[in-house]
Amino acid sequence: MKAGLVVLCLGYVLSQFFRAFLAVLSVDLGRDIGATPEDLAFASGLWFLVFAAMQLPVGWALDRVGPRLTAAVLLMVGGAGGAALFAVASTPFHIAIAMGLIGVGCSPVLMASYYIFAREYPPARFATLAAVMLGVGSVGNLVASYPTALAVDLMGWRATMATLAVFSAVIALGIWAKVHDPKRVETEHRGSVLDLLKEPALWAIMPLMLVAYAPSAATRGLWAGPYLNDIFNLSTTQIGTATLIMGAAMIAGTFAYGPLDRMFGTRKWVIFGGNTLGAVGLVLMCMWIDNAVWLSVALMAVIGFMGASFPVIMAHGRAFVPPHLVGRGMTLLNLFGIGGVGLAQFVTGRIHAATVDISPTAPYTAIFGFFAVTLAIGCVIYLFSRDSVD
Repeated sequence: MKAGLVVLCLGYVLSQFFRAFLAVLSVDLGRDIGATPEDLAFASGLWFLVFAAMQLPVGWALDRVGPRLTAAVLLMVGGAGGAALFAVASTPFHIAIAMGLIGVGCSPVLMASYYIFAREYPPARFATLAAVMLGVGSVGNLVASYPTALAVDLMGWRATMATLAVFSAVIALGIWAKVHDPKRVETEHRGSVLDLLKEPALWAIMPLMLVAYAPSAATRGLWAGPYLNDIFNLSTTQIGTATLIMGAAMIAGTFAYGPLDRMFGTRKWVIFGGNTLGAVGLVLMCMWIDNAVWLSVALMAVIGFMGASFPVIMAHGRAFVPPHLVGRGMTLLNLFGIGGVGLAQFVTGRIHAATVDISPTAPYTAIFGFFAVTLAIGCVIYLFSRDSVD
């Protein structure tokens, strides 16, 4: 199982890369195929929404088929196939279709590992194991920053994407060869997602899951590029460096959140405190939108660090999911987390289009303001949740 988890972690490196690399390619795609920030917001949003929509069939497949076949087949067809299509894209529409396919390919990878953690390890260790997988896999977030900018400068974005298609295929084959399915739960209870939706405890958790990951993922995955280029006139390489800093902060935040629930004896207040500070960082971003490039990069790092509560929220929700519905429970929570980013990208793309003629700073003040308000609402609803520590 350990070798299988290593390969799944490599698959998650790819997943993190594919959700974050458009920020670095924004200038090149605009020059070569006429892709505007709105086009890229649509493509990024499509990745997240397709990824989210796949969580329901992935959850069923994890419980009924197992993580090995589910992850290997989808990553091969969607991940490798989508990256190959991206490499030959000639219009923004091709980019959108490619991103949708890649979303299909990436959709089972993290949940396959979480399914194994939930089935093979003690519940009290879930948050820490989930955070380690998320943190190590988030190396892909770093690769999608300066290293990608350097690769694009050296061999072009098409060759870079073709190389990634090959990597995706190799990792899919590795999952097929090394991942072993946990023993199935023998139970007379069949159950479905509808049974999970009848659990009141989840309803106070899912709204925060919907909005907590969106500010950091959407900023790192797309808006950092246009923002830093439009306001501070940074180059592709400079944007790569800035997003590298934010990506490192997101990884550090993931590792920091992981053990805190056991250290403080609470999940609820760790999650609430971190996301409240994230909302404060977004408000400061709005206030100092064009003050200084170093300040903006520092605030993006704060937003990334505080927005890394995903594994602890997942562990909080996991506590209310019965064993025979673990696969569907994990993927339902993930649907909200990833789907929230997709919805946010569509909304912020429209916000950008509606405010771009007002002033250079108006679109980005509005975008970060939108994230601040939605995150604050999610935190207020979350106050009514029931705490859990296994």
